[in-house]
Amino acid sequence: MRFLILSDVHANWDALQAVLRHVRRKRYDRVVFLGDAVGYGASPNAVVGWLQGLGPGAIVVRGNHDRVCSGLEDAASFNRFAREASGWTLDRLDDRNLDFLRGLPEGPVEISPRAAACHGSTFDEDAYIFSVYDAQQAFESLPHDVVFFGHTHVPTLFSLQLENGRTTLRARLLSGSRTVLKLEPETRYLINPGSVGQPRDRDPRAAYALYDEDGGKVYLYRVPYRAAEARRRILQAGLPSVLGDRLLHGA
Repeated sequence: MRFLILSDVHANWDALQAVLRHVRRKRYDRVVFLGDAVGYGASPNAVVGWLQGLGPGAIVVRGNHDRVCSGLEDAASFNRFAREASGWTLDRLDDRNLDFLRGLPEGPVEISPRAAACHGSTFDEDAYIFSVYDAQQAFESLPHDVVFFGHTHVPTLFSLQLENGRTTLRARLLSGSRTVLKLEPETRYLINPGSVGQPRDRDPRAAYALYDEDGGKVYLYRVPYRAAEARRRILQAGLPSVLGDRLLHGA
């Protein structure tokens, strides 16, 4: 089984389209979406409509922006730019897309007996996994060998290896146009594929991953897209300019 892993599109239709074109000639069986279809960007209905169109075969968890932008909770925890974007998005999502977002499940969800998916962390959908301490908590709360997570917008690998009766936890930031991770036995993994629509690792290219479970490999890709066009849409919509400017720098 091969899974296409996507996260944090944030209503960036241009970035999503670039990823879908890039993956067109690659083989995968199911799509896994790690949350935050909306928020920040100017194309919420297009992105949510695409996500709905995948049908029941897709594995989808909700993100914090999906909850807030669909009106399930208020935006009190957001900064002012995110609050403004969430209110704008709620006003513009059509009823069908609102209902879809409101019905998304909280992670983690199992994608296979060995693998799971969540938005933030395995124990809290809003928690961030930045450090080895965060990763240790996440490993302890779920037994799966491979867990894909989003929320930080930074492609990251945490590995927990059992060797000679001792465990070693390692962290690694992932960069480059194409990275191949070989999954080793006696090792567990937390993998963030990065953000499709709003990267924050100083690389403005859209990020996604393919998980080849049978082959024991994860492929991570970065794809250039028309960030200037996505920025133009944001400015034209009257959203805060910072939300468009940051797309040009991956920040």
